[in-house]
Amino acid sequence: MRTIVATAFVSLDGVVEAPGGEPGYRNAGWTFKDIEFDPAAYALKGAEQEEATALLLGRVSYEAFSPVWPDMAEFPHYKVMPKYVVSTTLREEDLVSNWGETTILRSLDDVAALKETEGGPIIVNGSATLVRDLTDAGLVDRLNLLVFPVLLGAGKRLFSETDKEKQPLKLIESESYSNGIQKQIFEFVR
Repeated sequence: MRTIVATAFVSLDGVVEAPGGEPGYRNAGWTFKDIEFDPAAYALKGAEQEEATALLLGRVSYEAFSPVWPDMAEFPHYKVMPKYVVSTTLREEDLVSNWGETTILRSLDDVAALKETEGGPIIVNGSATLVRDLTDAGLVDRLNLLVFPVLLGAGKRLFSETDKEKQPLKLIESESYSNGIQKQIFEFVR
């Protein structure tokens, strides 16, 4: 069985929306504003690429990343690994041709079936709605979080407000950086 690792830049109040400047959110680009750059805080992103054997995205994140990431030097491993996009509306003809093998999954059941296959970790980047749905369905095994010292108020949250049973987590790694960012890596206890 494969593991699903959800990774996120998250504000202290749980907002994950538009950390890199994606349009449509009033605080877009919040990870770059008023927070001094410390390369050590972002080393996790390189480690995730090295560990991952597949990339899982929601439609909105796929549509934001696919025009840009294939040609970015910062994401060479993502270009060659298999990608899966969870969407009920995306069509095969909507997929870009320069980002390697991409498969459209139509449901969380399809994700659960993918998880049952042989292979290494599957990483989820961005994809706030998908991460919430996967977490609610018990399909996420680990959370890789970079928690930023900022309160954003409104915006898409990391976790849903669905009424569900308590879910214990185990902190397996943490680190604080000079700019106030904290790395927090949790495994789900099942």
